[in-house]
Amino acid sequence: MKNRKKQINYKSPSLPPTLSSHNCCLTPRHRSHVSSPPYVIFSSFIYYYYIIIITTTQHKTNLFISSHLISYPRYFFSLSLSTTVGGSMDSHPCHLTTVLHDHTNLSSQIGAAKEIRCLTKTSHRCRRQFSAAIGPLVSMLSLQSYDANEAALLALLNLAVKDETNKISIVEAGALGPIVSFLQSMDLNLQEHAVAAIVTLSASPVKKLAIGASGCIPCLVNILNRGSPQAKMDAILALSNLSTEPDNLTLIMQSNPVPSLVNILKTSKKSSKITERCISVLESLVEFEDAIVSLTTEEGGVLAVVEVLESGSHQSREHAVGTLLTMCQTDRCKYREPILKEGVIPGLLELTVQGTLKSRTKAHTLLRLLRESPYRRPEFESETLETILSNIVSQIDGEEQCGNAKKMLAEMVQVSMEQSLRHLQQRALVCNPSDLSITASCASEVSLK
Repeated sequence: MKNRKKQINYKSPSLPPTLSSHNCCLTPRHRSHVSSPPYVIFSSFIYYYYIIIITTTQHKTNLFISSHLISYPRYFFSLSLSTTVGGSMDSHPCHLTTVLHDHTNLSSQIGAAKEIRCLTKTSHRCRRQFSAAIGPLVSMLSLQSYDANEAALLALLNLAVKDETNKISIVEAGALGPIVSFLQSMDLNLQEHAVAAIVTLSASPVKKLAIGASGCIPCLVNILNRGSPQAKMDAILALSNLSTEPDNLTLIMQSNPVPSLVNILKTSKKSSKITERCISVLESLVEFEDAIVSLTTEEGGVLAVVEVLESGSHQSREHAVGTLLTMCQTDRCKYREPILKEGVIPGLLELTVQGTLKSRTKAHTLLRLLRESPYRRPEFESETLETILSNIVSQIDGEEQCGNAKKMLAEMVQVSMEQSLRHLQQRALVCNPSDLSITASCASEVSLK
């Protein structure tokens, strides 16, 4: 008690500027975290002595400035400060990379891989520092150990995020083979990690062809049918990334993805991100007529695209109108009626006003293709009603008769316009059984993690 009273009577020293930041925690509880034996450095500020104690935990280095009364009374404090990699010998890139090379101790390798995963999760600097660990981590993917595979795969995934050099190094180190095998795993967690890795690696324009040629595309299409919601979302992202290469697009088409894509469009919310990616892949695929045939023969296929055009996001609507336009331009005689049958006109008219610039242009073009008959008319029908009546008017004598003829012309044009409008409305209001379930299908959104 005497010592305590004596401490209270001492005036607390002000902290140096470097120690008074907002993340300093001046609580005595940090003394309990001090490991033994610590690295101890003695330092002095004016008349006060402080003991700086550095301890290392699994994921971070803690710097403690603690104090002891020793033989003279002082008012001391405790300070906890998290530091980045480099402050701990155990977390040094060279040390962890050396541990990864030690094939005699699997548990140490797994621990090092987990440490690298944590350190590279948010730090781009750490991703650069641990680039040398890519080789041994790729080697761990081939080990007959689930824990080693998972730890190495997650570490590689974090190393590749927003780092083009690491993406290229991972592919060149031979990671694609094991990752493709994980895509076929019955373990959903490992499968999800593998799909996420393909998504990240496929963002590199340099290695898209190599990734497509690795055999991952059929696996990704298969995941669209049986994968978890997160795996499905990532599989569509990966296919979308890979589809920018014509060779990859051909491989995607050979895997027959259209039924799976249509099913996702039906069951997902039309304004969701997964719908946007799905319809973008579909727009790329309809460059192949086989994809158009698959879309039109799939029950509710064209209707699913029309629903996205009506209720999707701006980007989704742009992809949807592009899909229908490509179909109509490929063979207007064949695909004009299937598109009109689904009541696309109201959505197109709205898109000409409210869509993006590309959407408006495509919508105007598609409306013209849908309005005009694909069959050639007789030559006399190419003359407009106005031209015919002008010839008649020129043969009528007298101003009164000429005025009556022009009035008759205006009435005939008005009647013709009304008939055309009613014809369009009848096509747009065709009742389909699937119309009754539109609300339900919009409400069933694929849950994403």
